[in-house]
Amino acid sequence: MATPPRRPALSTDTDYDVIIVGAGSAGLSAALVLGRCRREVLVLDGGPPRNAPSPSVQGFFTRDCTPPADLLQMGRNQLTPYSSVKIKPWKATKVQKQGGVFQVETENETGHTTQKTARKILLATGVEDELPPLDGFREYWGRGVLHCPYCHGWEVRDQPLAVYGRGKTVTGLALLVSRWSREVVVCTDGPGGLSAHAQRRLRKVGIEVREDKVARLVGGSDGMLRCVEFEDGTYLDRHALFLHAHQHQRTQLAEALGCKRTSKGAIKVNKQLQTSLTGIYAAGDATAGLQQAVTAAAEGATAAVAINEQLTREEVPK
Repeated sequence: MATPPRRPALSTDTDYDVIIVGAGSAGLSAALVLGRCRREVLVLDGGPPRNAPSPSVQGFFTRDCTPPADLLQMGRNQLTPYSSVKIKPWKATKVQKQGGVFQVETENETGHTTQKTARKILLATGVEDELPPLDGFREYWGRGVLHCPYCHGWEVRDQPLAVYGRGKTVTGLALLVSRWSREVVVCTDGPGGLSAHAQRRLRKVGIEVREDKVARLVGGSDGMLRCVEFEDGTYLDRHALFLHAHQHQRTQLAEALGCKRTSKGAIKVNKQLQTSLTGIYAAGDATAGLQQAVTAAAEGATAAVAINEQLTREEVPK
């Protein structure tokens, strides 16, 4: 009886098959899939996730209304059986490619640096929101100041709501928010730049527009909004305020590497979630598209499958 051919040994010229930068929904989901593929994986956890201020993660299948920290802890716990996956509270400070191998410089909590190598890199670093520089926006962010009606609309349904912004962006968001409440007011914080067509659309669903300059947001100890205060001293009683905040990449790793980005700064990826640089992948909020924990987790899994299949092709050449 012929002896079946043995699978080629895994590469031993790097510390890991894959280094995942970021330990949010995308990073941990990718680590789970790669762990199940028996890949050597290092996950770098550089800090709390973007949704840390929120009381819960909504719309996540089987985990609706789970606190963000609890969701991530579940993800970590479920990685325990996969001994090839390591999670470290380290920050990636530099990534470079030399001779087909990626070198990642990491920094631990005490500032000590070390070098780790991998065959592939997954950037799951997320983004940071740039909130208006007015009192209240940062203080009530995640509870009374919200970014996504799909994530938070149900919790503030049938309450008086405000939508902050200008132009096409605020028009589209306000119309969307009106699905959850009949009491929606657009606050443009000065001239709103709304076209006649936009104003007609807003009027059709009973959305008022206020162009008064906003002084600050006033809320309570529960993190919810009480009112929008304008510079002329008037108030608008509101339970919550939505806005599409500007964002920037949480780290400069993709930019330093030379990964192509969209006009809005998101990392460009193909269908396999590979960036413009071979061997570097990206998933989650750092890429363009819908920003929800459940979609970030799905992207992480998709990227992991693509990475494993590419590694397999390299291990078993034609």
